[in-house]
Amino acid sequence: MAFDAKINYNILDWQGAITNESSIEIKIVEDTAKYVVHRALVKENNNSRKRTASTKTRSEVRGGGKKPWKQKGTGRARAGSSRSPLWKGGGVTFGPKPILSNLKMNKKEWRLALRTALHNRSQNIKIVEDFSQHFENPKTKVLIEALRRWNISPTNKILIITNSLLSGISLSARNIPNITVASVEQLTVSQLLQSSSIIITVNALSTIQEVYND
Repeated sequence: MAFDAKINYNILDWQGAITNESSIEIKIVEDTAKYVVHRALVKENNNSRKRTASTKTRSEVRGGGKKPWKQKGTGRARAGSSRSPLWKGGGVTFGPKPILSNLKMNKKEWRLALRTALHNRSQNIKIVEDFSQHFENPKTKVLIEALRRWNISPTNKILIITNSLLSGISLSARNIPNITVASVEQLTVSQLLQSSSIIITVNALSTIQEVYND
């Protein structure tokens, strides 16, 4: 059964003070929510695997076209090619090969999974006014101080969602291993579920509501 879930939140400014109170309504389907979220996680985890391991078969190993020795009279076992898997430097039997196995998911299902994850993590989300102007010159120290003003520990796993991927914020966060900066277009369900704290700018929240709430 589909219903509109209402999330109330406070908007924080750069200094950490509450400037406004607002709410957002997102569409949730209670019956299939967990199933859809699980499917989205399986899809993302599967598609993130590289699977590039590769070995050569006996037909791909260079050389070995000549018979190593004659068939009879040498006292040694018969050999037709030095590329045989039995030989050192020969081909590999049933070795790994690159695999392309991307799982697919309907766009509406993925959007439902994203909205469900947002709803489930609503207690860990902080909405902040746009702060890109403070990172015209990237500085990690400035970002850490801002996190503390927002009552977020820099040692937690943090996800920062912006309307578009801003180089200043990304460069300021790249020295902190547990912080991920993502734009609305790059947002994934696994990022939402694996983060201890989630920071969303006001502009990014409006874009999420417009793009994914259908």
